[in-house]
Amino acid sequence: MKLSRRSFLHFASGATALPSSRASLPRKPIRRARAVIVPFGSAGATDIVARLIGQFLSERLGQPFVIENRPGAGSNLGIEAVVRAPADGYTLLLAGTPAAANVSLYDKLSYNFIRDIAPVAGLIRFPNVLLVNPSIPATTIPELVAYAKANPGKLNMATPGSGSAPHLAGELFKMMTGIDMVHVPYRSTAAVMTDLLSGQVQVFFATTASSTEFVRAGAVRALAVTTATRSEVLPDIPTMRNLYRATSRPHGTASAYRAIRLPRSSISSTRRSTLCSPIHSEGEVHRSRRRRAPRHACRLRKARRGRNR
Repeated sequence: MKLSRRSFLHFASGATALPSSRASLPRKPIRRARAVIVPFGSAGATDIVARLIGQFLSERLGQPFVIENRPGAGSNLGIEAVVRAPADGYTLLLAGTPAAANVSLYDKLSYNFIRDIAPVAGLIRFPNVLLVNPSIPATTIPELVAYAKANPGKLNMATPGSGSAPHLAGELFKMMTGIDMVHVPYRSTAAVMTDLLSGQVQVFFATTASSTEFVRAGAVRALAVTTATRSEVLPDIPTMRNLYRATSRPHGTASAYRAIRLPRSSISSTRRSTLCSPIHSEGEVHRSRRRRAPRHACRLRKARRGRNR
């Protein structure tokens, strides 16, 4: 059987494209990327912190860190993904306020946060800032309260989900001032800011991480921050303590807290020290210190643990 030159070249090129069994094996082990699960949508404080800390850890540890957004069900979907992930230390969770609030908001959870998730490092704390659409005729907290009482149920208060820090801050504000605002939950802070800018919603307790540039540009109006002292990034915005003492938060507390956590069965002293040492050595992020919990907090924790079993 005689082959033409063109047929011979086709067979030859096909033979060179077939890898041998030895060549198909990588000479060096491929480094597996570590996944950081963000249980919220993009453009929010949790997402921003995750991408900053992911880049920081990638540079320091020489390993890729991939950020995965898993929003939904008040962060429960993202937490469940980490709990069900293989306990090998390659799946991390950037937890926030809802991780502690969901046990009180949902009757049945498929996980026990204290039992199934182990803390690795505290990262950052920052305040909330009360934003309103510029169409609202209020420039101070007393003016907003007066306007809301004169128009009950006409103000829409947006949040990035039930149980989030903006939601808890808004409900506390409503309870202490006696006003009526309609809660409108969203899947992400980006969606909230889009509707706040367009006037679809009028009030939002945003975090400073996701709203500072909008405030500086004048796209939204900031009335007050929720901490006892003024924020360094928004020094011209007064605190609620100065404007409306009834809504001031306890001194020294913040509205949002972020921490990296792992499935409890995967954590070890070696992995914890490997992951935390570059964070704490630089001092670029919040340094977490263990403090002895009050006796009543320990009793409450035991009660919740027994209820979820």
